Amino acid sequence: MSFVLKSRKFNIFMTNASKSPDRHSFQKKGYIERCEEKGETPNDGYLDWFQTILERENTKWDNPKSRENSMEWDLVTTDWILEKVRSSESYAQNLYAAMCNNEFVKREMWPILKDQRWGCSWRYAGGIIADMRQEGDYIDWYCSGMGGLNQEYDAKETNEEWQKRTGYVPECMVTEEIENDLHKLGWLVIKDSE
Repeated sequence: MSFVLKSRKFNIFMTNASKSPDRHSFQKKGYIERCEEKGETPNDGYLDWFQTILERENTKWDNPKSRENSMEWDLVTTDWILEKVRSSESYAQNLYAAMCNNEFVKREMWPILKDQRWGCSWRYAGGIIADMRQEGDYIDWYCSGMGGLNQEYDAKETNEEWQKRTGYVPECMVTEEIENDLHKLGWLVIKDSE
């Protein structure tokens, strides 16, 4: 949802950040399963470490400073882009792919002049998408642009055929739709010339 004020467009944000109940569960579940397979008791210190990560994640937006110049905050709190991510798996994957190995800057004078960039790892990008969809964990999106690694991949089709069929794109690719939506959200993709 947005409104126009003096020819400038402003985004209206939700009050709460979108969150996946399964975020940060993949590694803990895997650790516990490996211990069970070996007949070992999980290390309490290791389980406490997972709990600390979860607690940190659940309080990261409590400080308003953490929301400044954070594309993640804008993504997980903006209704219209959350709706697009939740209603289309291919759109969600395309947004994930765009966040991989790219940097972004807020479309405002000071962040641009100060070169205040925002970027994240592939795993973290997958976690953002999981939060936006309110399901799963980073692993559901990690490397999803590499058809050969995706469980739906059929070895009889090329990666390009798989991408065309699914609407998925390789990591690092920013589709025109995603670039336009990020612009609308208030962010620019940094296109460094090498």
